[in-house]
Amino acid sequence: MSANKRIIDEDLSRLTNVDKWGGIIKQLLLNKEFRNVVYYRLGSVAFLPSLLLKPNPTLHIMTREIGPGLIVVHGDATYINAKSIGKNFYINQCATVGVIGTDSPVIGDNVRVATGAIVLGNIIVGNNVNIGAGAVVVKNVPDNCTVVGNPARIVKIDGQKVDVKL
Repeated sequence: MSANKRIIDEDLSRLTNVDKWGGIIKQLLLNKEFRNVVYYRLGSVAFLPSLLLKPNPTLHIMTREIGPGLIVVHGDATYINAKSIGKNFYINQCATVGVIGTDSPVIGDNVRVATGAIVLGNIIVGNNVNIGAGAVVVKNVPDNCTVVGNPARIVKIDGQKVDVKL
């Protein structure tokens, strides 16, 4: 199938806990966002299956390196363009992880980007970070925190409520 079979299996297992082959066939048939993820993992080979099973045309994955466990939920109008993204990245619809000029973010492991959030520029988003719906993040975000708002501010660090400007 691909040199990325193990990574695709991890993407699938994070999405669903069903039989791998039955699960992948069902997800490829019914889940356009998962199709985009698989086509991203397959690279240029994906051209052939994409003729038969169309991807979500408004979900754009432009990042060179994304760790296993990628989940895109309701990926409409979603743009993912980072220098790199760690494992277990989760993103909702209408979100942008992108560039300012030629600078793009580095995203750590176990990061969630909620609906409508924007993460831009030459920044680092740490591990175990939740970015709230509609947040605009243009500055570095430390590990283990939750950020919300425009401009983004930290409202939780290590599970403790705080109110810290980035």
